[in-house]
Amino acid sequence: MTVTTTSLTRAAGISAAIAGAIFIGVQIGHPPMHVASVETTEWVVRSTAKAVMAALALVGLTGIYLRQVRQIGVLGLVGYLVFGAGYLLMFGVEIVAAAVLPHLATTMPGYVDDVVVAAAGGTPTHDIGGIQMVLDAGGLGFIAGGLVLGIALFRTGILWRWASALLALAAVGTLALAVLPESFNRPMAVPTGIALMGLGVSLWRDQRTSVPQPAPSAVATERVAAR
Repeated sequence: MTVTTTSLTRAAGISAAIAGAIFIGVQIGHPPMHVASVETTEWVVRSTAKAVMAALALVGLTGIYLRQVRQIGVLGLVGYLVFGAGYLLMFGVEIVAAAVLPHLATTMPGYVDDVVVAAAGGTPTHDIGGIQMVLDAGGLGFIAGGLVLGIALFRTGILWRWASALLALAAVGTLALAVLPESFNRPMAVPTGIALMGLGVSLWRDQRTSVPQPAPSAVATERVAAR
């Protein structure tokens, strides 16, 4: 099997689309954000799925950026790095949520509850240490990076512009969660998932339709040689 740039870029597109689908899927029927939920198997499964989603999103974003690295400019580079950092921090947080918090829920329920509250955008009662900085930095990267990258992608117009615009709008819309009830947390994540799916499918289609074809002269030469 020959690994080509085209096949890798297609794989990146598929990764982005799957990441978007998972991002939407984990929002459906999400359990309440409190310590009792952390002790369940469902919590571990959902947190693990979110970690997989973040990893796939990083792969997809890398492919999306490299596809148009010459056209997207400095703005696109900044957006890619900041948005990618947001997903990288999200990956770390979800690993902790799946592998560490369930084991602390019994012995340190107060701390776990504060971490969960902070992860949901609330204000913890007590100091939760460095994880607060990780959550804040991840949220900032997700919002600022999504906005900048969405604008840069829209400007190049190589991938579907509606998906690029939706990514930027979804990132800005996340700011509204600071004043909206907690019940809006899950629905507000759906546009980002749709944007990732759109960009992933667009990247896959772009590579499918741009596979280089042999020049007519080369084809004719091969036919003559075959005779």
